[in-house]
Amino acid sequence: MYCIKKCGVAVIGVAMALWLGAQTASAAMASALTQVKVIKVESQGCGLENIVEKQEQTSCDHSGPSIKVYVLEIGYGSLSPHVALDGFEVDGNRTSVCAYQTGNLKECAPGEKTVGNLYIFNLAGKQDGIFTFSNTSINAPRNTMSTQLYIK
Repeated sequence: MYCIKKCGVAVIGVAMALWLGAQTASAAMASALTQVKVIKVESQGCGLENIVEKQEQTSCDHSGPSIKVYVLEIGYGSLSPHVALDGFEVDGNRTSVCAYQTGNLKECAPGEKTVGNLYIFNLAGKQDGIFTFSNTSINAPRNTMSTQLYIK
């Protein structure tokens, strides 16, 4: 009888720990990548140009020593996306973005849910070419998404 009571408490404790662990794991699961797209290109020659869905090249002839390309990634990709201009690697910075009531994206404050990343790439003196960005989800289904834009 003593073992049954003691063993029963242990089994209940293990079951609760497993249940709580499963809850924690499912709550922390990251979303797979669902979208990557160039949203803006900025230069001294043109200012800030918004890039619309299915646009294949910039409307403006961007120029100057510092052309910046803004890429929005929705979902969780690897920390090392492949980014290039005409095959040459490009450096950039990443900022987590969060959704809020109006559905717009903004930089995350502590405790807010991250929905993706905004990357800003500096083309560092490169003037034109095909900009490419691709990344792979960090979790199932480990899909790879990509986008490209001809910057003139």
